[in-house]
Amino acid sequence: MSSMEQISRTSIQAKAFEFAFLELIYSKRDSFEPLWSVDSWVKFLIWLSLNCGLSGEQESLELFAKAMGSSLTRRMRKIFFERALDELSLHVMADPADAQVLIMPLSLEKKINNNDVIQAIKKVGLSEKVSLDPASWARHDSIVSIPWNSKSDI
Repeated sequence: MSSMEQISRTSIQAKAFEFAFLELIYSKRDSFEPLWSVDSWVKFLIWLSLNCGLSGEQESLELFAKAMGSSLTRRMRKIFFERALDELSLHVMADPADAQVLIMPLSLEKKINNNDVIQAIKKVGLSEKVSLDPASWARHDSIVSIPWNSKSDI
């Protein structure tokens, strides 16, 4: 096998893994309640480790986390707590570990208005976790940041 074939094979395998990995997160992330919480993220990781053949015991879960590595785990978490709302042309980033929820346009041409932000918050199920009052939001160019209502609820 030539080195070019090996590079192509590796690239194809990486792309197939990436596709399957994204689809798994997209299809399962809304299954773990309460949504938009650290608990949902932990439940997802436990579910994933169990489906990889590990037990639910602490030592096994720690082995799983170590095997995944911090880079992949960070990337998974980012995907887990993001939503792209094509119908509103908005991107929502709502990791409970962050101080704020960020709403940003999917395209540079999109101007975000308050109604779009409220619709996005409601659509992804954040209505009870963040303020719907635009006075509590901050605007940074085309990004709207919204503080969490209370860290104790997250």
